[in-house]
Amino acid sequence: MSRKIAHPCFSLLILLQLLMAMVASQAQTVKRPDIIGIAAVEVQVSDIKKAADFYQGLLGYPLSPLSMRGKQSLLIRVNQRQNIVVHAGLPAGQIERLLAIGLQTTDAAAMRQYLKSKGSAVPDTLTRYTDGSLSFAILDPENHLLQFIQYPDAGPNPITPKTGNPISARILHAGITIANLPLSDAFYKDILGFTEIWKGGATDSVTSWINMRLPESTDYIEYMLINAPPNKQQLGSLHHIALLVPDMQQAVDMLRPRATKTAYNLAPPRIGRNNKWQLNLYDPDGTRVELMEPFTFR
Repeated sequence: MSRKIAHPCFSLLILLQLLMAMVASQAQTVKRPDIIGIAAVEVQVSDIKKAADFYQGLLGYPLSPLSMRGKQSLLIRVNQRQNIVVHAGLPAGQIERLLAIGLQTTDAAAMRQYLKSKGSAVPDTLTRYTDGSLSFAILDPENHLLQFIQYPDAGPNPITPKTGNPISARILHAGITIANLPLSDAFYKDILGFTEIWKGGATDSVTSWINMRLPESTDYIEYMLINAPPNKQQLGSLHHIALLVPDMQQAVDMLRPRATKTAYNLAPPRIGRNNKWQLNLYDPDGTRVELMEPFTFR
């Protein structure tokens, strides 16, 4: 009995199909590591001394000098896992002051591999710091720089904040401009696992802000929806840092003598659309720092 021999091209085709199936299967099994909080917000300023008066003199944070990217910077320890980093060298005429938002992950290498499997442009290697932290950075669909940071042992930043009397011990959220909502949702919701927890606007019929909670955290990113390019003043308010204060009146009482000493024009607090006490402060270059109580107005 004669036996048919498979054509070489047919065998090669079967092999290629098997390989493609294996690659597809491996891509599907890449699991997203946990994203457990906002680690840092980096902003740029035109005058580092004036910025120090705001963040230390008014907000009460001890400052640690840094040299990053060849420019003078200030490190502000909000708590053991969260930092604000202020960089000198804001070019004259540049309206963008937000440089980066850092997200803490339990596994930076796995996060890089996961984002690569989803089609994101990721660097070839991780950056390792002297304290053992690992990180890498990518651009989100709106060209905001996101840094994914893994602290040693996937725990909090091991450096204990210095003593002081800061206005807040928690970054609650960071605001970013969003022009293309479906595209941003495809990244933040579908890929990173963020979930919507609240949305609102100047009136009940308008949605201007959407709060997107990190998947394994109570921290969140606030979508600041825009339909036209903002000017410098608007962008400084849209790209903002929100600090949690347990009692707004205590915060105001703390700020008043500091505002007098630093000649800062302190505005009164107000109740926001989310029914929480809020107070807007602005650094010398117009970047908004929002103070917010955790609970709705009673």
